[in-house]
Amino acid sequence: MENRVEEKEQEQEEDDDVPQLNASTLAVLQEFLKEQQKVEEAEAEGGEFGMVQEDWRMSQFWYEASTSSTVADEIYFLSRRLQSEDSSSSPSPSPIACIACPSLYSQLKKSYPDLPVRILEFDERFSKFGDDFVFYDYNRPTDVPPTLREACQIVVADPPYLSRECLEKTVQTMKYLSKSPDTSPMMILTGAVQRENISELLQARPCRFRPLHSNKLGNEFMLFTTYDPQERLGGWEGDL
Repeated sequence: MENRVEEKEQEQEEDDDVPQLNASTLAVLQEFLKEQQKVEEAEAEGGEFGMVQEDWRMSQFWYEASTSSTVADEIYFLSRRLQSEDSSSSPSPSPIACIACPSLYSQLKKSYPDLPVRILEFDERFSKFGDDFVFYDYNRPTDVPPTLREACQIVVADPPYLSRECLEKTVQTMKYLSKSPDTSPMMILTGAVQRENISELLQARPCRFRPLHSNKLGNEFMLFTTYDPQERLGGWEGDL
C-alpha cells in the first residue's frame, strides 16, 4: 500500500512539472489551429491549381479575386490578339511567363486552362504545379531554362521587394524572357513608389486600374504596361 501511495505522489509531482497554458493562450492556440485547418481545406478544394497560404516572410501577398480575374482577362485578350497576328505556322501560342505572381498564374489556369503559362517562383511549394513551375531567384536574373529565353509572348511580374535593385533584376529577367522586348507586351504590378524607376527601366506606364490584395496592403499598388491598353484596365493614366 505504501508503494502505491508513493507512486501516486510521484505521478502528481511529474504532472506538476508539465507546463500548463493559461486560458487566453490556449484560446489563441485553438484559434490558430482552426485557421490552419481552414487553409488546408481550402488548398485541398482548390485542386491542382489551388493556392497555398501566403508567407509574409517571403513577401507574399495574394491578389483579391477581382484583381486576378481582371488581369487574367487582359492576358487572355492579348494572347488571342497576338495569335491572330502571328504569321508563323505554329499551331499553338508561345508561353506566358508569370514572375513571382502565383495567384495570377492560378487564376489563368482556372479561367483559361488552354493557355500555356509558366510560373517563375522562389517558393518551391509551387512545384505542385508540375512542369509549369520554374525555380526563380531574382538575384540570378538569367538563371532560367534556355528554352524560355526570348520565347514568351507575354511577361508579367510582381517583384517581391520594393527596392530598385529587385526591380532592376526583375526587369532584366522580363527582357530576357520576352520574344521581343521592344514590342511584346509586358506588365508589372508593384508599389506606386516605383513609378519613376519603371518608367526609366521598362518604359512602362501606369493604368488607372488599381490592383488590390486580399490582406488589404496599406501601400498604393499599381499596374504598369509597356503597351497601350486603350480602354481596358481603365486606360493609361496621364503623362508622368
